[in-house]
Amino acid sequence: MTARYPCSAVIREVGLRDGLQSIQTILPTEQKKAWIRAAYAAGQREIEVGSFVPARLLPQLADTAELVAFARELPGLFASVLVPNLRGAEGAIASGADLMIVPLSASHAHSVANLRKTPEEVVAEVARIRAARDAAGSKTLIEGGVGTAFGCTLQGRVEPDEVLRLMQALLDAGADRVSLADTVGYADPGLVADLFTRAMAIAGDRFWCGHFHDTRGLGLANVFAALQAGVTRFDACLAGIGGCPHAPGASGNVASEDLAYMLGSMGVDTGIDITRLLALREQVSGWLASETLHGTLWRAGLPKTYAAASGHATA
Repeated sequence: MTARYPCSAVIREVGLRDGLQSIQTILPTEQKKAWIRAAYAAGQREIEVGSFVPARLLPQLADTAELVAFARELPGLFASVLVPNLRGAEGAIASGADLMIVPLSASHAHSVANLRKTPEEVVAEVARIRAARDAAGSKTLIEGGVGTAFGCTLQGRVEPDEVLRLMQALLDAGADRVSLADTVGYADPGLVADLFTRAMAIAGDRFWCGHFHDTRGLGLANVFAALQAGVTRFDACLAGIGGCPHAPGASGNVASEDLAYMLGSMGVDTGIDITRLLALREQVSGWLASETLHGTLWRAGLPKTYAAASGHATA
């Protein structure tokens, strides 16, 4: 095992939130539970199960509280949710979610379009969420997620210093964890290496996750660059679905199965049984038959050399 890579990494499945919010199909709750159950059986232990937003805005996610309750029945499963504001955070706290992600866009234009708040107003909201969480005696962690960290289709360039300033502001406001997201797929490995190295130096073990889109085909390359910078947790969507409705062109998260394969091939343990994950992808593709899915491993299949190269035999 080369010292350039960690021995293990975590893939946080975000398809049930980031993926489903971006498509027209509304999955029945029982199918979502089946997705969670199968992902858990495949070895995934961190799943973003939904978002506490008004059902009229995102009917795809109206059953989030029920999904949190279901996830909590699976031993060792860490269930996260996205919350855009204090009201959503109150729902997350009441549900007993393990972690709530508060999105902040480093792009002022995107922040206003997506959240109807400036970045500074989001920081202030995190402080209110922290106060409410503490007053409730809740153990739900708060993750401040800085999006559009590498630029934005609405604003264009976003300065790295501004991204890091806002990340520090989230920590100062009471976030337990912080993460960075390439919301529109503008990043490249060089940019990722520079920004994530600086972010890790600031946040240390409070840096939680890297979130990359494969919009321009660089998703896995950017994960690799972040991995070399010391990041060990990554968001990914089964079948590469997902995107942001307020960021034109921001289609396609990194596919969970492709990421699990890449890391496994490198000898980085994810705890994931890829054969089972591919079976789940086949099942989900049937549920989402009218949607455009992505990813390459499902098409090509596992190479005969995979088990020998990675030491993680799955079949």
